[in-house]
Amino acid sequence: MATRIALVIGVKGLNSKKSKETSLHAIHVASGGRMVPFGGWDMPLQYLDGIIAEVNAVRNASGIFDVSHMGRIEFEGSGAEKFLSSIISANVPALKIGRSKYNFICNATGGIIDDAMLYRTGEQHYLLVINAANFDADMNWINTHYYDQSDVNMRVVTDDTVMIAIQGPKAVETVDSLTHGKASKIRRFRIGSAEFNGVTVTLARTGYTGEDGFEIIVPSYKGAELWSKLRESGSVEAGLGARDVLRLEAGLPLHGNDLSTDTNPFEAGLGRFAYFEAPNYIPGYALRHLSATKPSRKLVGFKMIGRGIPRRGLNIFADGAKPADESKSVGIVTSGTYSPTVDGGIGMGYVDQIYSVIATKLMIDVRGRLVEAQVVDMPFYKST
Repeated sequence: MATRIALVIGVKGLNSKKSKETSLHAIHVASGGRMVPFGGWDMPLQYLDGIIAEVNAVRNASGIFDVSHMGRIEFEGSGAEKFLSSIISANVPALKIGRSKYNFICNATGGIIDDAMLYRTGEQHYLLVINAANFDADMNWINTHYYDQSDVNMRVVTDDTVMIAIQGPKAVETVDSLTHGKASKIRRFRIGSAEFNGVTVTLARTGYTGEDGFEIIVPSYKGAELWSKLRESGSVEAGLGARDVLRLEAGLPLHGNDLSTDTNPFEAGLGRFAYFEAPNYIPGYALRHLSATKPSRKLVGFKMIGRGIPRRGLNIFADGAKPADESKSVGIVTSGTYSPTVDGGIGMGYVDQIYSVIATKLMIDVRGRLVEAQVVDMPFYKST
């Protein structure tokens, strides 16, 4: 019997308010996409063949995702470098043109408002990509400190563009065929441009699946044409469900689950992305203090040994614990799913520091039944 995957998205991800639609919405509906509200947008959770088929397509060939809901903000001007250095945890002056940097938007106490990608696209030009569910919170933080507009221009381009991710072993080859061989000349974690049917498109060789590929930004009116071309080239349409499984297999955190304003980069094991030396960096003092303090808990990855699928919010207990005593929990699951690639249950969670050592046995409370798990190195899957 085929294994089914149920996607459990954090409360911040799903909402009941009227959702916006990307320029590809009609295509998703026509393709049988199961649409759900996510981060303020109506997005495809999965298509007709299901989440597992979509995951397998990405791992073995290529899949395409509509990620147009992600916020895209351009910063330009002589003051852009200084301003960005004040609000994100990246060494902005050291970022060369055409390079990217994963970073955090932290509040004054070091809590993670969001995680983001920064791309330097020109001498005084940057692109910041943020999570859809955190767009309002991010913009509130940015606007609070965006008080001098004389030397930096900020422009939100989310609604003017479509962003399509193509991921998998055949992704580069596919995009190469549509850009006259230009795509493959862009190296991993870099950004460039190419021509697609008469327009210039932005190609970021990044992603959220653990596979090689691109996140392609095109004018909104060209989005449907690009999506159709990628689909005609053999790429499989994939939704939020597959994206969540793929990112978890790759050991990549999700804000709202594994990261939040109640967590900081060091307990999440991501301190290497928390640059705090810029003299004007607002959370610098807090992050400097946190970096010198051993966290009481740590985000770990674990594999299920017993039968059971971990889900967000489940309690974690020490090996040998008795069931149903919540007060003796040593941690909590922040993400979990069945992985078709690993063929078993995998998850992430925060546990007391003493239980974070690799190979430590844990017990996950799955519907009142304690199921054995083991702390493992992440990622759970790494492409060859």
